[in-house]
Amino acid sequence: QTEPRGGGAAVTDPRGVLRQGRAFLDFFWDIAKPEQEVRLAATESLLRHLREGKKDDELKYTLKRLVEGLGATREAARPGFSLALAQVLQAFEEIPLCSILEQIKEKHNLEKVKKKLVRNAAFGNFFGVMALFQSGRLVKDRKALLESIQLLQQLTNHQTHLRDLPRKTLIDITSEVPETVFEEVLFDILQGDLSSAFTSPENLHLLLVGMQKFPGVLKPKKLKKLFGSSTVVNKENVSRLVELLKSTAKSEKEDKKLPSVVFDLLQVALKEGAFELFWNEVVENGLLKEKSGPVSYMCYRLLGSALPLLSLEQLQVVLKGKVMLHYGEHVVGTQSPQGFKFAAEMEGYIDTFLSGCDDPERQLAVMMGFSTLTNQGRPVLLSASRVVRHLQAVALQKYISWLKDMFLRPDLDCCLEFSSNRQKQNRQNADIAQQKIARLRKWIMHRLVNIIESATRKEESLVMDIARFCFFHAFFVAKKKNSQVAEASVLPSEPLNERDHTETENYFFGLLQTLNTLPVLGDTAKAAALREKHVHGVTAEGKLWIFLLVEYANKLLSTDHVKAVKPFTEEQRDIWDRTLQSAKNLQKKENKSDSAKVGAFQQLLLSMAIHLFKNQSETVEVLSDLLNCTEKAFSKEAKKKTDSSEPGWVEVMVEILLSLLAQPSLLLRRISKSVFVWICPSLTKRGLQLILDVFDPNQEQNEESAVVVMEESNKKTKSAQDVDEEGSEDSSDEDNTDSEDEEDEEVDDNFRSQLMKVLQGGNALEEDKSDEELDDDAMMALDKNISALFAEQQKRIQAKKDEKDRMRKEKILRRDFKAKVLDLIDVFLVKQAENPLVFDIIEPLLQLIEQCMSSDSDKQEVDFLQKTASIFKNSLCRNKQYCKRVASLQEDVHALVQRLVKKACKHTDSAVALYYFSASLYLLKVLKGNTSSTVPPPESKKQSDKAKQACQLLNPGCLNVKKVAAVYQQALTQFLSKRNSPLTCSMFHDLFKRFPV
Repeated sequence: QTEPRGGGAAVTDPRGVLRQGRAFLDFFWDIAKPEQEVRLAATESLLRHLREGKKDDELKYTLKRLVEGLGATREAARPGFSLALAQVLQAFEEIPLCSILEQIKEKHNLEKVKKKLVRNAAFGNFFGVMALFQSGRLVKDRKALLESIQLLQQLTNHQTHLRDLPRKTLIDITSEVPETVFEEVLFDILQGDLSSAFTSPENLHLLLVGMQKFPGVLKPKKLKKLFGSSTVVNKENVSRLVELLKSTAKSEKEDKKLPSVVFDLLQVALKEGAFELFWNEVVENGLLKEKSGPVSYMCYRLLGSALPLLSLEQLQVVLKGKVMLHYGEHVVGTQSPQGFKFAAEMEGYIDTFLSGCDDPERQLAVMMGFSTLTNQGRPVLLSASRVVRHLQAVALQKYISWLKDMFLRPDLDCCLEFSSNRQKQNRQNADIAQQKIARLRKWIMHRLVNIIESATRKEESLVMDIARFCFFHAFFVAKKKNSQVAEASVLPSEPLNERDHTETENYFFGLLQTLNTLPVLGDTAKAAALREKHVHGVTAEGKLWIFLLVEYANKLLSTDHVKAVKPFTEEQRDIWDRTLQSAKNLQKKENKSDSAKVGAFQQLLLSMAIHLFKNQSETVEVLSDLLNCTEKAFSKEAKKKTDSSEPGWVEVMVEILLSLLAQPSLLLRRISKSVFVWICPSLTKRGLQLILDVFDPNQEQNEESAVVVMEESNKKTKSAQDVDEEGSEDSSDEDNTDSEDEEDEEVDDNFRSQLMKVLQGGNALEEDKSDEELDDDAMMALDKNISALFAEQQKRIQAKKDEKDRMRKEKILRRDFKAKVLDLIDVFLVKQAENPLVFDIIEPLLQLIEQCMSSDSDKQEVDFLQKTASIFKNSLCRNKQYCKRVASLQEDVHALVQRLVKKACKHTDSAVALYYFSASLYLLKVLKGNTSSTVPPPESKKQSDKAKQACQLLNPGCLNVKKVAAVYQQALTQFLSKRNSPLTCSMFHDLFKRFPV
């Protein structure tokens, strides 16, 4: 609130108001500003000022200024003044609306205003009526309401400036008035507009709103008197409705939403029982024939908006109609990234319908309708669409059953099939039906897998049903019908080929990944308890989902009526049985032994057992090592073991996890990471060293620790040792370029000498002889030798290119593998921040950062460097948790601090030196945070903050202040005395700020 500057009695003239204070006038300046937040704040402040001041002259001046501002030249100012006027009229109900309307008409008189100011005057009148309407008082004041409607009708003549704004406002006001007011006040003045409903979309919209809001007034008899027919949607009006809707679509194309008049017309058509006529004649045979983008999009939006309003029979008609077909062609035909795709918007309509519909049959009809709109067998609806989360349990179960039936017995005749123009031109009759079935089956399998992830109303039986179905058709084939196995009770009408099995296999492993992270399902107390513990990948009874699938697989292997796609050999079957028995033994020990350890082994054993169906030869070897590791880890002798030369179970497990990280399977890599989380507390120094050796270029790895890097495309394998040796050859781009140029020169010399020999052998270089002495046979022989020489040279060039490409791919794979192993380091630093083994990671991590900074600057190297630096800074240095058991390691940690600071001083690169210096500060924090046994604990807990700070400063913990101070003193001396020192001011500022002692 602003007090009057002059004080004394209030003045009555406007100029007296101006003298009272500048702050009051600033409200009106702020109301005219383009920023919406400023306008709203100024309006609130103005209202507060008027309520608290209670001065008539200020209120009169406010109304005068606001009415003048309605016709402001700046577009942003008009709505600001209109809203402020509406708020003032709402707050001060004693102000008569008619007097304000008169002021508006007088100030913005359209007849007296100059021609160049007609636009401002038109907007002034329009925003004036908007202010009266927004005040909420207009529908209560009949006289003001009547005059406002008449003024809006006059403003429709100024379409050049206002376009259709007056008509839309008139419709909005009409929809808010009571039925009695409409009949007694508005009907007479709106009768002309209603009778000409088919002349403009706005008049038609007014009629449709009136029919829905006031059915007691606009009865069929009255409609017949107005425009000659008792209904709006009939055969006589079809052509006029089509033209009106076309013009509506083109005029409102920028809004990207369904025009209100179209939706209201749909509702009236349903009310009049003429929906089929409206849809068939107006939409499909009328609007769709217009080859126009806005009209087509309007039809798609009408389809989506109509879903909640239609009955089951009407839905089935619409979902098999021309609009659906047209929509499918649009989705498939719009391939460019810049092109507007309607698919996401249509999915929003489906999502809205399913979330608001409680009828399972209608839900199922819509899902099946969009799932059968296919392009060469593949449905247009995204297989990963999340709309299924709204399905009722009954509808979801029926939808899944339908999908499974379509997978086994594809019914292409029930699909609404279409092809794009390009596909029609390139159509080949050979195997077109088989291609459609393959595309449909691929979509169905992905759809089933995604349901487990997306659906909310799913039960354990439903999840297991889908998992069994996917597993069976990925790895097994039914010889004949068998009622004992549900998946073999129905034989496929078209047998699955090798490609179908491969596609299903890939989706199954994606499903397995989802199951491993699936929260516990069910409403039981036990399930709720497991969810509170954040347990994933188990049923409500605590059994692993993957264990249930392995049991199911074992049942299938023992059944004569089914056969595996890739049958097991005796060795593979033996290792399968051993794995299953080992998993069962672990399950018995789950409550007795360490649950994390048991869970890690069980998860890994079962995952590798499932992979036995996919890649048998490689998985057998891994499973054999894993079984031996499991026996060592859980045998009684393992606890009494004293021989340190033999690797422990943790080391073997780490080697297995590293080998799995090199696999192309995303599922195996994620399982490796989760298993590593479980074994982190048991990790030994030797086990950690195996991980760190991956980053050491000088480490000579033996056969046992060699990590195989597998290329996904052709499954080439290469040990990390070989790769690292090759990495030294690729140390710099310049060296590579120079060596290649030299080799090219050598190759050119060799080729030149060979070419000379060929020419000399054919006597083509002897000057004494003329060309005629070479007969045709000699010339042919010479040509043959030259072409053979050039062909051989071309092969050598191609071989060289292939070798270069192979080395480049191996380098990428090697770096990618190291990035995955780096994730294990990150996990260990986060989960085991208080483990003393963290100190062993510091120097290898710094050396890795140093290597990355001195290597190539391609994108992969930069990404790897950023990832390494992020782990160092966030997971190590900034981690609030750190080792609290440093008493026995004081000397080693102090020595490490000294080494790090010295290396920071010796470096030429300040960026690398910063990392070494930061690591030393982290170690200072660890040493200082550990309480020494010689220092007594504080006497009282209720100490002041200053006393606590003093205690912390005087208690250095395990930190040897003198020793450390000498180290940093030398570094500071070098920084101050050496011109090109890698150390910086910020390093020492950080040191003194953190450790002032």
